[in-house]
Amino acid sequence: MIIYFLRHASAGQPLSNLKKDEKRALDKDGIVQCGLVGRSLVALDAAVDVILTSPLKRAAQTASLVGNELGYEGKLQFSDALRPGATFADFRRLLEKYAKQEAIMVVGHNPNLSEFLGRIISDPGREASIDLKKGAVARVELGRNSAVLLWCITPKALRALYSAAADSSRPKTSRK
Repeated sequence: MIIYFLRHASAGQPLSNLKKDEKRALDKDGIVQCGLVGRSLVALDAAVDVILTSPLKRAAQTASLVGNELGYEGKLQFSDALRPGATFADFRRLLEKYAKQEAIMVVGHNPNLSEFLGRIISDPGREASIDLKKGAVARVELGRNSAVLLWCITPKALRALYSAAADSSRPKTSRK
């Protein structure tokens, strides 16, 4: 199974009221990040059978915007196993539920999403430390007894790549 780990995109500053914070939407930069990530996934021939997301607004918006870029036509599947504070055991049960799928995308929050990624690609007791930045996406190939991190891309890196590609496609002017 292929798992795409996607941390929600930029949504401004956290709110002190937890109920209000759950409804915090993406900011303008977050919406741009989703477009960059989605278009990059398309360029990498990514396809998903199911998109699983935290029910918090910023994660659901990220899942929806990236899913639209991918041409995903299914319904988003909301899961408390991707909420802030969810445990690795919750996440493992979620993966078991979707084990027959070829490729899934999980959209959530830090610190638990980075923890889940680190633990899934590590041997027990030797957890890898990976810090998924806002809007970052990682591709993991999950086998029966092991998992391999194939790549991890941040929106900042994607902006640099798109900028470099745009610069290289501009006509060169000669100086005399």
